[in-house]
Amino acid sequence: MAIWHGDSGRKRTGGKIKIARKKRKYELGNLPTLTKIGEEKREVEEGKGGNKKVRVLSASFVNVSIKGKSEKLKILEIVENKANPHFVRMGIITKGAIVKTEKGLVKITSRPGQHGVVNGILIE
Repeated sequence: MAIWHGDSGRKRTGGKIKIARKKRKYELGNLPTLTKIGEEKREVEEGKGGNKKVRVLSASFVNVSIKGKSEKLKILEIVENKANPHFVRMGIITKGAIVKTEKGLVKITSRPGQHGVVNGILIE
């Protein structure tokens, strides 16, 4: 089933609106990319105007900024995710998730499903 970002055909009150046209291709959306912990996998999608969007399907490393220097650290487990508490149990990485690495806890600052990388900062 496609994701559609057009008008729903309903008013705020719940009343029906007569739709004057069909759905348009540019109103299509995509299902969310639920980035998991695992072997590195990426997917390249083509957007409007021939643009490319890289999505991380699964990641095992995070690029961490420590005092201005970058390090690539292995993700051991997800500790907390304020986006959805169930994501911790399911092993899904999103922006704002807190993951455990060899050097300590890291907060994810990038959007893996949108940016194509997993970046974070060390939490003291």
